[in-house]
Amino acid sequence: MDLGIVVRPELSPESLIDHARRAESAGFSELWLWEDCFLAGGVAMCATALAATETVTVGLGVMPAPARNAAFAAMEIAALARLHPARFHPGFGHGVDDWMRQVGAKPASQLELLEETVAAVRALLAGETVSVEGRYVRLRGVALDHPPGTVPPVSVGVRGPKSLELAGRVADGTVIDWLSSADYVRWARGRIDAGRSAAGRTDPHRLTVYACCAADADGEAAIRRAVDERRAEGGGQAAFLDAPLGDLALIGDADAQRRTLAALEEAGADCVVLVSPDPSVPLDAAALARIVS
Repeated sequence: MDLGIVVRPELSPESLIDHARRAESAGFSELWLWEDCFLAGGVAMCATALAATETVTVGLGVMPAPARNAAFAAMEIAALARLHPARFHPGFGHGVDDWMRQVGAKPASQLELLEETVAAVRALLAGETVSVEGRYVRLRGVALDHPPGTVPPVSVGVRGPKSLELAGRVADGTVIDWLSSADYVRWARGRIDAGRSAAGRTDPHRLTVYACCAADADGEAAIRRAVDERRAEGGGQAAFLDAPLGDLALIGDADAQRRTLAALEEAGADCVVLVSPDPSVPLDAAALARIVS
C-alpha cells in the first residue's frame, strides 16, 4: 500500500513548493491537493508541485465537475500528464452543494453530470474523438491534439452508495474522504465492485483513502469535532462513525498508527493519504517518516 500526504489548500500557495519537497524527501510516494472554493486553483497548484519535485505522484482530489467543462479539463490533464508522465492523478467530484449554488453551478442531477464528465474526459485522454449529446456534456467531434502517451487514471471523490457504484462503472479509481474506518472502506469497496460488475469491468480500480493524523491532544480534539460535524451531516458515511477514534483516524504512537494503516489496507485501501485535522497546521512530513519507513 502506498502512503501519501495532503497539503491543505488553506495554507498559502507560496508555501506549496517547500511542503511538496519535504513530503518527497520524507519518503511519501504521493502528494494530494484539494480544490476548495475559494482557495488556490487545483490545476495550477498541481503543476507547481509537479515541477518542484522529481518522483512523487501528485493527486488532485478533487475538481468539482459542475465547474469544469469536460473538454477543457481534459486539455489541462493531458498537458500535465505529458509534462510529468505517470506522476499526475486527477479526480472529479460532485462539488460542495453550498459552493456550487454560490457560483451558479449546482446541477439538477449530480450523479448524471459526474458520470458524463468522467466518461468524456477518460475517452479524450485515451485519444478518442468524442461526440456526445448528454444532459450536461455536449461534445461534437472533439479530440485532443496532444493526448498523453501515458494515460493518467481518473478517480472520483464520493461517499454515498449510488456515487460509489458510479465510480466503479466509469472511473479508474475512487478517493474516499477522511474519517473512514476500515468497516466503511470495506463497505465502500463493495459498492464500487457492484458498479464494476454491472459495467462488466475487470481492470484495476485504485482506492485512495484520506486519513486524519493527529500529532497531539489538540489534533485529536479537532478530529472529534470533525466526527461530530460529519455525523450531523448524515449520509452513507454517518452510519460508520460510531467507532473508536483510533478506527477513524491515526492517533497515538507510531505502532498504533501503523495498526490503523494495516486495517485500512486489509479493508481494500491501495493508498492512504494523511491529512491534518487543523487547516492552519500542516503535517510534519519528516516527523511522520516513522510510519512511512
